[in-house]
Amino acid sequence: MNDKYINIYNNLVNLTRNKELYKNFNSQDTFSDRLLFFLLHFAFFLKIFKNNDKNILQDIYDYIFKQLELSIREIGYGDVTINKKMKDYINLFHTIINKIENWNSINNNQKSNVITSLLNIPNNDDLIVYFDQYSVELKNNTLNFYIKSVIKPKI
Repeated sequence: MNDKYINIYNNLVNLTRNKELYKNFNSQDTFSDRLLFFLLHFAFFLKIFKNNDKNILQDIYDYIFKQLELSIREIGYGDVTINKKMKDYINLFHTIINKIENWNSINNNQKSNVITSLLNIPNNDDLIVYFDQYSVELKNNTLNFYIKSVIKPKI
């Protein structure tokens, strides 16, 4: 497999490991919790860079979901389970994309509803601020910046 986009994947993983994201979660820091945050970060990433080369974005999308599939295999799931889970994760990702599409043009109450619907976290003001800052951080850099280097999360 071509690892051209490994830095983007690693950046998303690093952002997902931010313990501040989980402080309002009622559950443990589990694979499914991390996956939700991973997919949210990736959705914002694609939203911000959607006007870039569509072939590159498709390659990134394919690479990220291939890496997710490999991670699920490492957990020990069988082929049938992996196929079902990947279908569920891709559907979840597209739901996330649809819900955040107008993120920059909706008010904080609507953003709160989006976060609550995705993560079931009623007190999510910190997450709204976080993803607003993340969007700004993405806009302040180029797609090539994320392809070429692994960043240390500032957010």
